[in-house]
Amino acid sequence: MYDKIWNRNFILLTLSNFLICTTYYAIISALPIYLVGELQAGKSQVGLVLAAYTIASVLIRPFSGFALDKFGRRTIFLLAVGLYAFFFSGYLLVASVASLIILRFLQGLTWGVTTISGSTIAVDITPAQKRGEGIGYFSLSTTMGMPVGPIVGLFVCHQWGYTAMFLVGLVVSVAAFCCTMAIRLPKRFVVGRKISFSWRGLFDRASLLPSLNLLVIMSTYGGLLSFIALYGRELGIANTSLFFTVFAVGIIVSRLVVGKVFDRHGPGGILTYCLILLTLGFVILAFVKNGFGFYLSAITIGFGIGVVFPTFQAIVNNLSDAEHRGAANSTLYTSLDIGMGMGMILSGLVAQYASITMVFVLSIGVCLWGLLIFRRYVLKHYHANLVKG
Repeated sequence: MYDKIWNRNFILLTLSNFLICTTYYAIISALPIYLVGELQAGKSQVGLVLAAYTIASVLIRPFSGFALDKFGRRTIFLLAVGLYAFFFSGYLLVASVASLIILRFLQGLTWGVTTISGSTIAVDITPAQKRGEGIGYFSLSTTMGMPVGPIVGLFVCHQWGYTAMFLVGLVVSVAAFCCTMAIRLPKRFVVGRKISFSWRGLFDRASLLPSLNLLVIMSTYGGLLSFIALYGRELGIANTSLFFTVFAVGIIVSRLVVGKVFDRHGPGGILTYCLILLTLGFVILAFVKNGFGFYLSAITIGFGIGVVFPTFQAIVNNLSDAEHRGAANSTLYTSLDIGMGMGMILSGLVAQYASITMVFVLSIGVCLWGLLIFRRYVLKHYHANLVKG
């Protein structure tokens, strides 16, 4: 059906995803300040509000994959993006921490469905022979939301206040919904399939092994997000936020170039090299304790992380046929969320009872463990179960 990546539907989908991610990161950056300054929330309450979103996302992901395969991509995607936009109006009405927790939980449900729906449709409308490249470009729209969202959110807050920021988030999310409405999919991705609900059907069996491999690797990312700012302060680095800018540059560069390599040569070589690079990044971060090492590790880890997720996403989609892609993507995203959550919890314990440096030292071992699993088990599984087309 599609012979090139940048068709009309792919452009609209990528734009919709970018707008949604921009609102997501804008809220994330400003919400803690809003909670403490406007609602007089304590630090533990801030954690609950932020955690509610993630918990809801993890809970809904397996069911969203089934819904995509059962009821069709377009119906579920439109419903999820529409509700995501609708819940932005709730930020204008909340008057307590408790009501904000409920709102964040409800919007987290829509976020969990939206992300899987978008990534599944991206695969559907990308030529099979260019799948790695297409997923890389689509993932880039998420990455671009990471720096743009906080810049927009904090600027609007400082200039006009939180109400204005919530209104801007509502307008931008409605614009994303309009882009979603304009997407046209082949009939087989609109109608859905006559399948019955089952707990086993929520996950794609062929995707389990690579998804578990991703879980292990991305646990290091959870630890990195949790403690990199505090670690930078320990090293006496004045501008720790610059780490994320350099980190984003590494991700962007990797996603522009690596997809084509995957399509031509498969995942074996590129993922091996980038897992070694990821390991090296944590070595630099843990042992080169100065500004040069801090920022060098940012671009090194960013490049490695930028390869890992889209490559595993291409792997699971190549292991499933079109009718099971919803379940395949929900399996992968659920593993991603669990891995990052486990990494945040475990790194917190390590940092409390040992040191932040030890968090990154242990990350070196986890990356090597992930590389071993990939080379010894996942690569063999991939070549044995590859689905053509």
